[in-house]
Amino acid sequence: MNINIRLTLSFLLFVAGLLGFYLLSAQPTVVRLLVLLVATGFAFGVFSKTSQGQETIRFVNNALTEAKKVVWPTRKETIQMTSVVLVLVAIAAVILGLVDTGFSYIINLLLGQG
Repeated sequence: MNINIRLTLSFLLFVAGLLGFYLLSAQPTVVRLLVLLVATGFAFGVFSKTSQGQETIRFVNNALTEAKKVVWPTRKETIQMTSVVLVLVAIAAVILGLVDTGFSYIINLLLGQG
């Protein structure tokens, strides 16, 4: 089957699932979700047979592999880094407040209101 036909078919199956979900609004939510999941499953099955689908699956698998390699900080490290950030934000706020007050004073002097 031509790749464009497969891509179109997978897109149409996905759209059919969405339409089914919304057009069956009188049905219970479980039925609507089942229609959506089945149509989406078929759409993914067709999409996965295309070169773009295989490339997408490979990309997701590589991303998951890399995500598993991430070393997450410990609770102690997280608390320390959060504390450092909060202290630096407070210092920056004080400095910006002083600069703002200084500029306000200078502008008021220049305008003759000080």
